[in-house]
Amino acid sequence: MTVIQIILIAILVITSLLLTLFILLHKGRGGGLSDMFGGGITSNLGSSGVAERNLNRITIIIALVWFFSVVALGILQRFAF
Repeated sequence: MTVIQIILIAILVITSLLLTLFILLHKGRGGGLSDMFGGGITSNLGSSGVAERNLNRITIIIALVWFFSVVALGILQRFAF
């Protein structure tokens, strides 16, 4: 296993955990699984429109980093000798 693969695996693990955390931080829209676990009782105390937009941006950036690390690991695995 090369150093690049170890770094990519570490990035993949970290981004996976962060992606899970950021997805769980999103406000529930209602009508889905979030209602089943108490998301139906909403309050506007914890989130604002700007905070939600910033959380969306961060989540998308983390998801792109995760995606490209998966692709890079796949390419390295495919062409490893």
